[in-house]
Amino acid sequence: MSVIQRIRDKAAWFVFGAIALSLIAFILQDAFSRRGSVFSSESTLGEVNGIDIDRETYEHKLDFYEQANGTPRSQLMGSVWDYMVEQTLMEQEYEKLGIKVGADELSDVLFGDNPPQWMQQAFTNPQTGVYDANLAKQQFAEIKKNADDARNAQLYEGYLEPTILQTEREKYQSLITGAVYVPKWMAEKTNADNNSLAKIAYVSVPYASISDSTVKVSDDDVSAYIKAHPKQFEQKEEARQISYVSFDAKPSREDSVAVIDQLQQLKSEFAATTDEKAFLARNSSELPYYNSFLNKKEIKQAVNDSIFALSVGAVYGPYADNNNYVLAKLVAERQVPDSVKVRHILVATAQQTQQGQLTRVRDDSSARKRLDSAIALLNAGSNFDSVCVQYSDDPGSKDKGGVYDYFTSGRMMEEFNDFAFTHPVGAKDVVKTAYGYHYIEVLGQKGAETGYKFAYLSKPVLASAETINNASAAATQFASSSRTRADFDANAKKLGITPQTAGDIKPNDFNIMGVGENRQMVKWIAENDPGDISEPFEINDKYVVAVILGISKPGLQSVNQARPMVEPLLRNEKKAEQIIASKFKGTTLEQFAQSTGGAIQFADSIAYQSYIISGIGNEPKIVGAAFNKGLQGKASTPIAGMSGVFAIKGESIYAAASLGINADMLRAQMENQMKSQIAYRSMSALRDAAKIEDNRAKFY
Repeated sequence: MSVIQRIRDKAAWFVFGAIALSLIAFILQDAFSRRGSVFSSESTLGEVNGIDIDRETYEHKLDFYEQANGTPRSQLMGSVWDYMVEQTLMEQEYEKLGIKVGADELSDVLFGDNPPQWMQQAFTNPQTGVYDANLAKQQFAEIKKNADDARNAQLYEGYLEPTILQTEREKYQSLITGAVYVPKWMAEKTNADNNSLAKIAYVSVPYASISDSTVKVSDDDVSAYIKAHPKQFEQKEEARQISYVSFDAKPSREDSVAVIDQLQQLKSEFAATTDEKAFLARNSSELPYYNSFLNKKEIKQAVNDSIFALSVGAVYGPYADNNNYVLAKLVAERQVPDSVKVRHILVATAQQTQQGQLTRVRDDSSARKRLDSAIALLNAGSNFDSVCVQYSDDPGSKDKGGVYDYFTSGRMMEEFNDFAFTHPVGAKDVVKTAYGYHYIEVLGQKGAETGYKFAYLSKPVLASAETINNASAAATQFASSSRTRADFDANAKKLGITPQTAGDIKPNDFNIMGVGENRQMVKWIAENDPGDISEPFEINDKYVVAVILGISKPGLQSVNQARPMVEPLLRNEKKAEQIIASKFKGTTLEQFAQSTGGAIQFADSIAYQSYIISGIGNEPKIVGAAFNKGLQGKASTPIAGMSGVFAIKGESIYAAASLGINADMLRAQMENQMKSQIAYRSMSALRDAAKIEDNRAKFY
């Protein structure tokens, strides 16, 4: 239940501005000598074309992004590695091509007409709300005196380094996309094709007319397909496959009963208390007390009809709500507006971080004094809008005169909400919330309905120690009695458990599809042999025992690996051969219809640039045949499509209504699309051509 999000305090602006300025001085003096040499270590995680990827630098970046973004470390390890690999590759390309960003160019980027977004945020004048480059330049000179500030390195890495890297990447991409050229004739041809539609007559026999069980695809068939299409089945690193069984440690029926009993024992005390907020806090409720009135539409509980029928002070429950059991107490009810319009000025004491946490930016005394100054100006006759722009720290409303236009109950912090919905139009006063001090004025109210103030004592149903121990013991017993793959399968059968499989598990993975995240389990899989049985691994609310099924080495995938993808394709190929040989007799659609026992059907408005045909589905080969001028008025030979075998006859190719795009516009679109593809694919090409050695699994 949130209200004013992402408050930006002016005090925080000055702090950030000062730090960023010192960083600019630092980077302009020393950035290029530091790159690649700030951290050094003899231990390396791998190599990229002979260049070491340093472990200490990798660790540092993990720490930096974990703190900056609040992302779990395990989720960063792959992306940080990719970032370092790609940056190493790009630096090699920049050196070959002579691409670099000098101090003068960096200054132009930072202080030019289109500065980076972070610069605009850091150096926006708080009085005008406009980015002030001159202000930044003036302060840079002052900050140079503090070039040795320890915060420089952190902010260099967080702000200026990405700016430099982005500028280098843009120069590189501009260079490689400069070769893109689409001839005018190609654009004209494409434009004409895109504005064409076709109509066909056809006869078809679906693959589903032949049972899958009657068509066998051998290992030799799959192997031959792999060899004929090696690029599709190339495996760049080792992967392993496992079979596993799980023993749930989820809450049992007894655990649910224990929570219900606990709530029943608290029910009378809950009804008697006059301090619901303290009671809920003391008893660790999952739902904190919201000390304001909400209408029926804003209250989302599983038993709304029952709790709305309560008298004030009465308690209902326990009742189930997702994974919790809840007691609901009606604390008060009264008539409240349906929606309210207010304006306010906020002087913040806290602001919200990217992780959703509140961090202190101003003490209460300073905040209250600043708000009192704003109120004094208003009382002296100053315009509310201008005072709001000067004093308010709420970016969501300060440029709109502090107005929040007709919001429903529950959208604001409880103190803010309570004042807005329980005071009459024209009321104004200072209200304290977790964000700071608000001067609020009620401007308007609409409607009237009953508002309810509920307190919820909510307790989660958690697995007890006994439940967890039972699951652990069962998994341990299973593992200790399963010394071979045969034992594993036999013991699972005795317990009525069907083992599951998971494949494509790579040495540096953290997550196993279908199992969950457990780095230690991945390491065990990577370090042991086929047939080995693991000890139980605790993952989320279960214990998992695994057996290694096999290892897929780098190179072409094995038949077993490729079969799930290849088998349906080859089965349809075999079905197509059978259908063509047995069903399609003759050379005309009429003869094909007679021999297949089908009927001649029609499809119209087939678009050249689409693979989809209305009434048929995804059939690119049939779309292509529809626009084959050699098949106009003439039946094709049978075509093995995606869903069956088709024979078609072109009825007509005709112009569609113009899409309003001329050849010149299309030519520009085609070139921009090609440039985007080249920019995207260039990194993939560099990675494919590079010699990359990844040894992270030895360290993590």
